[in-house]
Amino acid sequence: MLYDKARIFVAAGAGGDGSMSFRREAHVPRGGPDGGDGGHGGAVVLECDPALRDLQAFRRRQHFRARRGGHGGGALRHGANGEELVVRVPPGTQVTTDDGATHDLTRPGQRVRVARGGAGGRGNKHFATPTRQAPRFAELGLAGEERMLELRLKLLADVGLIGLPNAGKSSLLGRLTRAAPKIADYPFTTLEPVLGTLEGPDRQLIIADIPGLIEGASDGAGLGHDFLAHIERTGLLVHVLDLAPLDGSDPLANHATVERELALHDPALAARPRILALSKADLVTPAESARHVAQWRERLGSGTPVLLTSAATREGLDELGATLLHAVPLAAPEVFPETELPETELPEHVTFRPAEHRGFRIERDGDGPFRVVGAGIDRLVARHDLDNDEALGHIETRLRQIGVIRALEEKGFQSGDDVEIAGVVFGLDA
Repeated sequence: MLYDKARIFVAAGAGGDGSMSFRREAHVPRGGPDGGDGGHGGAVVLECDPALRDLQAFRRRQHFRARRGGHGGGALRHGANGEELVVRVPPGTQVTTDDGATHDLTRPGQRVRVARGGAGGRGNKHFATPTRQAPRFAELGLAGEERMLELRLKLLADVGLIGLPNAGKSSLLGRLTRAAPKIADYPFTTLEPVLGTLEGPDRQLIIADIPGLIEGASDGAGLGHDFLAHIERTGLLVHVLDLAPLDGSDPLANHATVERELALHDPALAARPRILALSKADLVTPAESARHVAQWRERLGSGTPVLLTSAATREGLDELGATLLHAVPLAAPEVFPETELPETELPEHVTFRPAEHRGFRIERDGDGPFRVVGAGIDRLVARHDLDNDEALGHIETRLRQIGVIRALEEKGFQSGDDVEIAGVVFGLDA
């Protein structure tokens, strides 16, 4: 069974804590601070692996956590960085993050970082100043990013066979290629997409047999969304139309049903180049076959080739194969950028604009505490041990330098008022 959907949880590693340490050496009185920094947490990366074919591995494991960074040590020893966690996915995987970002992994070796590791904390060596020569605090490491990912596999095929159930797609694929799909005389024989390779004189084509579409497939009927997704990447569609349906239905109505569902699912599919393959020609008379071909060519015009085929007698299969090899263009070779960037002349003036997410705002509901909201302010609090008096003093000093105290005073803040930052209530002096 082809597993083409998965939902996984990824968590990057947290950063290591900085060290609070002082030199302890013989004959060196009053050794200064020498706490080292913590290492950065490992990131989580998705990598396209051509050895994989579907998302079955994610049925057994849905949680992935990268290693955290090592803690800093004395003598300015830096903590080890957390090892990057690589999660391998098959070519054709579409990744959607919980914030709506989408990434397509189609080329072998292609990588995308989906969770950033937490930054390591700085040791107390960084906080020594002429007036604070023995800082007794260090920064804590920040947590790594955590998020849910939706994985969706969309087959990477050159040609997609579409049509109603039991239209003869599987038989056609089996005779055109070396694929061995399940074939039976009842609808919905094919329950998952099947790939086959068409061999040409100097190239190959990957052909996908898409399970039969029914009316309402674009709304999800009959697993329609699951099937339709696999033809979104194909460059050419072959609409396989049964000339002698077992249920006695009208081929014209059947053709309209499939085309309508394609257009409703994705308007781009309606404009995708296609070939009409009239299948099971061995079940009708030659005169009737010729009449059907003439009628369909008149309906569709010269832009859509109409071919008469029969998997039982191989009628028209050589012509169909040659048409496919001619209609699907060769992919242009990938151009990689040069390793050395050309020298560019620097502008005379450079304008620096602080990033928007580093700002903050002041909020207050009625007579409640003032709230300082901002990602940078939250990180400042998260980096320090709030049970350490020196660390609290450092936080207050930084808030003054950033301009938070001044902004609070403009909102009516007075000494002794409560201020909430990152869920923690502080008592600050104006």
